[in-house]
Amino acid sequence: MLDRLWPSRRIPLALLLLTRQPGRLAVALAGIAFAGILMFMQLGFRDGLFDASVTVHEQFDTDLVLMSPRTMSSIGMAPFPRRRLVQAMADPAVSGITPVHWNLLLWRNPDTRATRSILTLGFEPGDPLFLDPELAAKARVLTQKGRVLFDERSRPEFGPIAVRFRAGRVVETEVAGKRVRVAGLVSLGPSFGADGNLLTSRETFLQLMPQTPPGSIELGLIRLVPGADTIATAQRLKRLLPDDVRVFTKAEFEEFEKTYWRTSTAIGFIFSLGAAMGFVVGCVIVYQILHSDVSDHLPEYATLMAMGYPLPRLLGVVGREGLLLALFGYVPAYLAGLGLYELVRSGTNLPVAMSGERALLVFAMILVMCLASSGLAMRRLADADPAEIF
Repeated sequence: MLDRLWPSRRIPLALLLLTRQPGRLAVALAGIAFAGILMFMQLGFRDGLFDASVTVHEQFDTDLVLMSPRTMSSIGMAPFPRRRLVQAMADPAVSGITPVHWNLLLWRNPDTRATRSILTLGFEPGDPLFLDPELAAKARVLTQKGRVLFDERSRPEFGPIAVRFRAGRVVETEVAGKRVRVAGLVSLGPSFGADGNLLTSRETFLQLMPQTPPGSIELGLIRLVPGADTIATAQRLKRLLPDDVRVFTKAEFEEFEKTYWRTSTAIGFIFSLGAAMGFVVGCVIVYQILHSDVSDHLPEYATLMAMGYPLPRLLGVVGREGLLLALFGYVPAYLAGLGLYELVRSGTNLPVAMSGERALLVFAMILVMCLASSGLAMRRLADADPAEIF
């Protein structure tokens, strides 16, 4: 099979035809690389934004999650009765719970006095919240009312909070119009729905949000005993608890958030369309190059046909040209994608990184793009008649 696709020969005709005109080859590779970079960036932004939507979700120390059925996403969390979380303790597989308050509050930059929404989580400082083992020690300072932990990876628009705190300076500002003091730093990272994060005690959160309904929370974290069946426990809790609460596994909780941004917004469609446009642009560029190459060498192809070379063998030369263009054009696109991903991460803190799955997907798209263009260019050769050419 391989010999038929790429027969052994002393003269690499496809490679020689491509390199005969270096300027045309450079233009072709630049066009393919540009199309590949466009696909890498569009798909990278799309996947990065979806991954960024669960930056905080991934770090929760939990096996199951309770949420209100009225909650659509993390930017609009609806409350539900806290007693539902207590009722979940009746299941023998449940080892612990953590009630969590979740809301976007206005943070005032201590320098510019400008306000910006920041995701604020309120919990009991003695309860496990995140997988980070250092958080338990840091959370002790939250027992004092009015103290908060600031996410040092938050966007710079919130002010140089981490720099001042590390310098030993007292950092105070306003959240929701109430005075608070930064008592420590955590490292969580911004999400698609929030540019920064803030941790408080439940007491401080209720002080910041006095209109919070009594006995309500926005999120309930449930930890199971080691070895417990997560799926089976979730099904039992769904039967046990009323319809005013929904039960998710941690994976389902993360997927629920991604699904909102994927289906309820235009994000997925816009970036997928951008990748498709890159694919089409690449097809046009490669087709023009190969069509011009076939047209320029049509007399030579006709001579070979008159000498008895079968048409499929000559068509294979055009196909190999497309394959070589895909291989040569993918390398600079991949390297440029790595550099641009690093630039995006440093500039936005979004989790945009090269994944093996995306690298293979873009390579497959470039390969299909070049081979499809080769197939279209083959029609020019297939229609050639040696008698007409000479």
